[in-house]
Amino acid sequence: MANHDMNPESGVDSAEEGVVAVRRAMRILEAFGVEDAHLSLAELSRRTGCHRSTVLRLARTLALDDYLAQRPDGTWRLARAAGWLGACYQATFNIAEVVQPILRELSAATGESATFYVREGKQRICMARVEGPKSIRHHVRVGAALPLELGSPGRVLLAFSGEAGEPYESVRRAGYMVSLGEREAEVSSISAPVYGINWTLLGAVCISGPISRLSESVLLELKEPILAAASRLSRSLMGARQGNKP
Repeated sequence: MANHDMNPESGVDSAEEGVVAVRRAMRILEAFGVEDAHLSLAELSRRTGCHRSTVLRLARTLALDDYLAQRPDGTWRLARAAGWLGACYQATFNIAEVVQPILRELSAATGESATFYVREGKQRICMARVEGPKSIRHHVRVGAALPLELGSPGRVLLAFSGEAGEPYESVRRAGYMVSLGEREAEVSSISAPVYGINWTLLGAVCISGPISRLSESVLLELKEPILAAASRLSRSLMGARQGNKP
């Protein structure tokens, strides 16, 4: 059995203490959003749930290797190394390889168009889509930017990003949302959230089509397929085998 040193002050295994420190450092990096050019120490502390002294110590450590940088006003921003990791991820991760097969299966199972959206600021972006087999269908091009506050995919992204009030409280309780003619009068949809590592919200998967065919009762009948697809996407994007149970 391996021997581990104990910290005499905390009584915690030194290896375990190191893991805790690394996870806290990752939480500091994850505290930044796409609209956060810089954050104060107080805000980093609030978002991570760590004491200010802990955040300051870890931020200074991250700054040594250019993951963070401190501005003259004392606030912190992401630095070169963090940007390089993001660039490497985008260059090597092909989301279509993971998302597209599940969207195809969802479209085949429901007979409707299936789409995967992500949030960028105050918009939702169509990242992947499979058109349904029916001649009359709802059209959205990949890369299209649509409003967050109209339509079930955007509402789901807002709800599971922590938006307060209704309908977001109800969406969180249900785990999905049905939308009837909200963004376009003749279009209806049902959406569910998709998660990544550490249950971080990544996007929303959606079935959509003409409201004349997809009434509320029909969409509710499609609740199980959309929830199952969202679960499979989440497991796949977390790196788990699709056959495993959560």
